[in-house]
Amino acid sequence: MTVQAELLSDEEKRKIEELVEQEEGGIHKFVGWWGKVLTFIAFTMTIFHLYAAASTVDTQSLREIHVAYALSLVFLLFPAVKSWRNRVAPWDIAAAGLVLVVIWYMMTGGTWTSLAASDDFLDRYVSPTQTDLVIGGILILLVLESTRRATGWIMPILSLIFLAYAMWGNYLPAPWTHKGYPLSDLIAEEYMTLNGIFGSAIDVSATLIILFTIFGAILQASGAGRFFIDFSLRAMKGQPNAAGRAVVLSSFLLGGPSGSGVATTVTIGTVAWPIMKQAGYGKSAAGGLLAAGGLGAILSPPVLGAAAFLIAEYLKMSYLDIVRMALIPTCLYYFGLLMMTEIDSRKYGLRAVDPTVDLTMQQLLTRYGFHFTSLISVVVLMVWGFSATYAVFWSILLAILVSYLRADTALWPDRLFRALADGSIQALGVAATCACAGLIVGVITKTGLALKFSSIVIDLAGGSVFWTAMYTALIVWVVGLAVPVTASYIMCAVIAAPALIKLGIPDYAAHMFIFYYAVLSEVSPPTALAPFAAATITRADPYVTTLQSWKYALPAFLVPFIFVLDPIGIGLLLETPKGMGWGWILWVTLGATGGIVALALTAQGHLWRPLGVGTRVICGLAGIALTFPGIIDDWVGGMVAARVIGLAVLAAVILYEYRQPRSPAPAAA
Repeated sequence: MTVQAELLSDEEKRKIEELVEQEEGGIHKFVGWWGKVLTFIAFTMTIFHLYAAASTVDTQSLREIHVAYALSLVFLLFPAVKSWRNRVAPWDIAAAGLVLVVIWYMMTGGTWTSLAASDDFLDRYVSPTQTDLVIGGILILLVLESTRRATGWIMPILSLIFLAYAMWGNYLPAPWTHKGYPLSDLIAEEYMTLNGIFGSAIDVSATLIILFTIFGAILQASGAGRFFIDFSLRAMKGQPNAAGRAVVLSSFLLGGPSGSGVATTVTIGTVAWPIMKQAGYGKSAAGGLLAAGGLGAILSPPVLGAAAFLIAEYLKMSYLDIVRMALIPTCLYYFGLLMMTEIDSRKYGLRAVDPTVDLTMQQLLTRYGFHFTSLISVVVLMVWGFSATYAVFWSILLAILVSYLRADTALWPDRLFRALADGSIQALGVAATCACAGLIVGVITKTGLALKFSSIVIDLAGGSVFWTAMYTALIVWVVGLAVPVTASYIMCAVIAAPALIKLGIPDYAAHMFIFYYAVLSEVSPPTALAPFAAATITRADPYVTTLQSWKYALPAFLVPFIFVLDPIGIGLLLETPKGMGWGWILWVTLGATGGIVALALTAQGHLWRPLGVGTRVICGLAGIALTFPGIIDDWVGGMVAARVIGLAVLAAVILYEYRQPRSPAPAAA
């Protein structure tokens, strides 16, 4: 049904697999009876969480069982070292068993026999027994090691640094100093309360993230991912910019079932690169667009990325509200990508191609259009008043049922069993990350570091909202270079967000700002995995490809500054500014759209012909006026004056360039 992908060498496939594993972790590939045992355990994890979504499981037990499943499976599926890949190691089985012992101790309140005693366990955190402390110390070590296996060294090392700060912060100078806490207090805080390991992050992992991961696995197993790519290729055929448009559309559609920037880039890239090459895209430009499109997997409603569920939890908002707030920024992001592809078609002289998808659009929709139903149902059910948990639960069931409409998509027992197991396996890395991030959050809560840090940032910025936002973006970006998006958001949400909120920025705007910059780090040099994967597919220089992906994504990622720097900027989040009507939402959206166009022209240096340096500077200034209107005027006049000036300058540039003679386009780089 799908166009033939360009063949990759075994070495290139290995590189791609390694990059995907850096984001999602590299697991054992066991076969035989042991592989079946592990698959069955993962299957039971999925069944438990589906049961918890459909019925009532108390919060404490749900979190503890989730951690028990996740950590034990990490030890059984993720090797301690690469040299032990695909081998059954006795210490892995021992570590998994130790996880179960620790969680059973917690669930029985230390009695080992009575589940009714679990409440007493939480109540005695102020005066834990020696056994409590030993068990807690073991759990912390297990969390650190499981996170190292699943995501690498960075998160465990950061957690140890924070724990060291909690113990010896009294030796630091002001304003970082605090009274210092003994190890026993920290252990009790981290696992005998709901502030540490079993805090909000693991709650979101147990109630939402894993369900959406299961949902994505079901969609992939039923062929939805393949259909979305074929649909995009067929829908965008026949135009010079069809290849670029197809990448953008398929990345938006595939973001639901995938949820991973690297995986989406690889899935689309192996199919789309031959078509992009035929259309005239160069290796680096194609790789950059593929990576920027793949990034949309973390931004696209209705699923978004795992961090979006955490925003809802931290702000005590419904997930539907987060989806609503992400709607316009996501549209602006994809509009920015489409603008770049439109310019590409003229800049590189791209050719129209006809993808060799076997089926017509009508045949595709008639035979496989049912794949859209489960994605739509998530939003519809939430609009009807269902919680996100119930909405995704029923959407999972719907996705399974509609798969039987065709024999080639039907999830027969073996296929369904594997898909349900994969859903939990794919959630293990995020679950371990959330547990480890809980250690950091526990320290921040215990020491009051968030308030100290926000005061330091505000003082450094001189009380300026602009410089506070700039420092916050820089902090989130740097942290995001080292850790996954979920971990980056958790840490920066509790450390950096208070600084913005203290200066009067609405809490939801501050958190969305941090979320988008955590995502931006995924395509930022020097550690961008998605561009490196795309470069492997297109056989381009990975660093040049990274810079290209940054260029494609950059115009749209200046949009989050509007959330926090413009008094009407919250209109982009579909929140009406106080005392103002919906017209201001349209006005700020128009300004942001114009800003994206201006910044795209600046970044690309081309419209119908190459733009001169002076023209690019003018476009850049117009983009700044539309993105940061307060720079031109005070905020009262800037709400209108700056945008009027920016839009007028942009319109004048476009009209002037339209009237100039065209020049032949060079080949793509």
